[in-house]
Amino acid sequence: MNLKNLHSVYFLGIGGIGMSAIARWFHHIGVRVYGYDKTPSSLTQTLTQEGMAITYVDSISTIPEEFLESNQDRLVVWTPAIPKDCVQKNHLLKKGYILKKRSEVLGIITEGMYTVAVAGTHGKTTTSSMVAHLLKHGGKNIAAFLGGLTQNYQSNLILHDEGSQELPIVVVEADEFDRSFLTLHPNISIVTSADPDHLDIYGDGEHLMEGFRSFIQLTDAKGQLIIQGKALQKLGISQLPAIKTTSYGFENNAIRAENIQPGILGFRFDYVSDASKIHSLLLPIPGFHNIENALAAITVALSFGISAESIREGLLSYKGVKRRFELVYSDEHKTFIDDYAHHPEEIHALLTSVRAIYPDKKITAVFQPHLYTRTRDFAQGFSESLSLADEVVLLDIYPARELPIPGVNAEMLLPDIKSEKKSVLSKEDLLPHLKASSTEILLTIGAGDIDRLVLPIAKWLENER
Repeated sequence: MNLKNLHSVYFLGIGGIGMSAIARWFHHIGVRVYGYDKTPSSLTQTLTQEGMAITYVDSISTIPEEFLESNQDRLVVWTPAIPKDCVQKNHLLKKGYILKKRSEVLGIITEGMYTVAVAGTHGKTTTSSMVAHLLKHGGKNIAAFLGGLTQNYQSNLILHDEGSQELPIVVVEADEFDRSFLTLHPNISIVTSADPDHLDIYGDGEHLMEGFRSFIQLTDAKGQLIIQGKALQKLGISQLPAIKTTSYGFENNAIRAENIQPGILGFRFDYVSDASKIHSLLLPIPGFHNIENALAAITVALSFGISAESIREGLLSYKGVKRRFELVYSDEHKTFIDDYAHHPEEIHALLTSVRAIYPDKKITAVFQPHLYTRTRDFAQGFSESLSLADEVVLLDIYPARELPIPGVNAEMLLPDIKSEKKSVLSKEDLLPHLKASSTEILLTIGAGDIDRLVLPIAKWLENER
């Protein structure tokens, strides 16, 4: 399929972070882009401003007539987050339009390009955006399809220079959800972590591990696998293909971080491998987990011949990704951090890093669980990781694509949370609660619509200053 010869593309779920990146790519190459999403958001508003037509009503009548004129040279891209009873999807399928999942289209776009694919249950977006930034800062012609809005580029898409004599390097986020990463053709594969998740798709943790092994086996035989040490152990080295494999982490790995110094303005560390050592790097985005992400990104940059000095400058200028350890507000009394963490391991990494930076401060964690199945499957893990905070406030579960499951709710996490203060509140009651509390370090955590509370909280803190 020659995507550049298409007349137009219709996106079902265009407001998704991965979907919108591909929509922007089609719009950039001159293909007409239309789309549907359930609710408006700041991202869909931005897409509209960029010239894409979006509807929020799931009806045949809201599909643009221009798109419906023919099913030739038209493509429908859909995300598995779209429900099975979606009226528009079922109509377009019945009428003979070509329907492809987002992951399939990403595979077609990147086929034939030198591809760096970043997989992992945690850290994909930060690591892929770091890789893209270090390569771009180092003068490489790159394109990047990312799962978050980078603060450096204010976008989830970085476009390559089509006029360049240098063939582009494409950096993609390889999503394990719905086995999407199995459509890619990586030359360099990164695996940042391999913890059980998406059990509604895989059934159990072992089938998820099989998925990661299948992804790794897609790596070009002349390429390279860069894998976090713990993930390597979980996947089993005997089951990996015969490609160059390099592990990274904090100890007992081929690539490791040494002399780590946590700080409010970032974490300082040494990059150490058998081939090279780069002293006293400063990563402005705090977090022990972000140091690990940086190790993988630096390794890729070095493999493309980028100098240590360029890497040092690139890391220092890296501003992170929206909602990944994002410092929203800070003064001499209060600090507010927003984070996308929605898995027990991610919350543990976040709170461990925050505690290292602010060892003597009260930490208040506001968490919105994401998905009924994930809350059910990892209830004990959520309670244990949240217990690292001094106070925990739980919001109702964000259902996303799921229907309620009897007996599964935010309240089920409370009994095993060991924090001194813990409660379940509605979103409407959160701000009054915070105003009446002695807040020092505040975190909003979750992958649902908790991000809509960030601005009201920030405005309150600013006004109170």
